[in-house]
Amino acid sequence: MKASNGKVDNSDLQLFRGEKLLVMISLLGFVLAIGVALYIGIFGNVVLPEGNLDRAFSFDAAIALFLLSIAAILPISGLSSRKRAAARWFFIPAILYAYAIETIQHFRGINPRFSKAGSNTVDSIAGALFGLDSLLIIIVVVLLAISFYRKRQMNERPLVVLGIRYAFLSIMFAFASGLWMIVLQSRYTGESGNLIVLHGLSFHALQALPLLGWLSERTRIEKKHTRRLIHFGSLAWTISILLISIQTVLGHSIFEWTILPIVSGIMLLTWLASVVTAIFNLFWPKTVILDQSSHSD
Repeated sequence: MKASNGKVDNSDLQLFRGEKLLVMISLLGFVLAIGVALYIGIFGNVVLPEGNLDRAFSFDAAIALFLLSIAAILPISGLSSRKRAAARWFFIPAILYAYAIETIQHFRGINPRFSKAGSNTVDSIAGALFGLDSLLIIIVVVLLAISFYRKRQMNERPLVVLGIRYAFLSIMFAFASGLWMIVLQSRYTGESGNLIVLHGLSFHALQALPLLGWLSERTRIEKKHTRRLIHFGSLAWTISILLISIQTVLGHSIFEWTILPIVSGIMLLTWLASVVTAIFNLFWPKTVILDQSSHSD
């Protein structure tokens, strides 16, 4: 059914379909990150008084990967063509501004978020707009997430959507930690807790869990078995994020050899095992299908 007058077009549910602009903006971020990395290799990462180009590099790469993930899943969100266009044209200026403020301010020696050196009006306004930009991105992503929890979505690309649903649970942890950093005006909490680790790893669910669904839908194993695999791997990832959150809230590093980080690491390995299993199933299912068909005969 073709989209007209704002109706949803379900005729082609390919990832990335119709989102070339978002992909191009994403690639721009990767190019920026590479450029920053080259500069760091030649001149170092410190720009006085408080610029840190390592952070500009990691931010540009991370936000580019985030936008690439949004471009992938937007076509299967079930949104009307009009709403998809609205989301697309929100993300383009929002992400471009994020690239600009993060990169330019660090090159100027100014912390774009928690600056103590940038005291002029322009820096203050730029920082305030950066915070507003972040809040608006959170709101739009939450609205996008809601569309994936509609019941009919599971009838379109059910395995990928199942992974996406789990991914958005982790994204909520990412948003919570981001807001916490804004309130604290710092990424650190307690003795050695680092909110940026929780923030970044939670966002990576948007690649890790849909990937599991995408691999699973390409196998020839029975759907009920692939759904179990996605639940198993995605629950393991979600539990890992929850344990990292608890460890961070307690003010401790997740790199300590204590119970919460160890169990969290085991859960991440469990997710990885589910991905490896899905990949293995891509090459091994034929005999299973043949055996089943022979019994049915």
